[in-house]
Amino acid sequence: MPRVEFRPGRLVVGLTGLAVAVVYGGGAAGAWDAAWYAVVPLLCGGLGLAAAAGWAGYRLRRRRAARAASTESTGAPASTSGSHAIR
Repeated sequence: MPRVEFRPGRLVVGLTGLAVAVVYGGGAAGAWDAAWYAVVPLLCGGLGLAAAAGWAGYRLRRRRAARAASTESTGAPASTSGSHAIR
């Protein structure tokens, strides 16, 4: 079992942040001429993709938890004999 649960949304946010840093770092170092507004589409697209990945990961974790809970019989009610339950 993994020690840390995989969160794809956080991975995409981190990669987006690194990409923005590379664009600004390259512009500051003089490797290329990047306008200040060049990262806006990169940032918006990356955050939108991260939100979609986070939602998909959340749904996957919920489905996995529901499947595990349905296979366990610990929460099942005890069966009673006869047609009427004893109160």
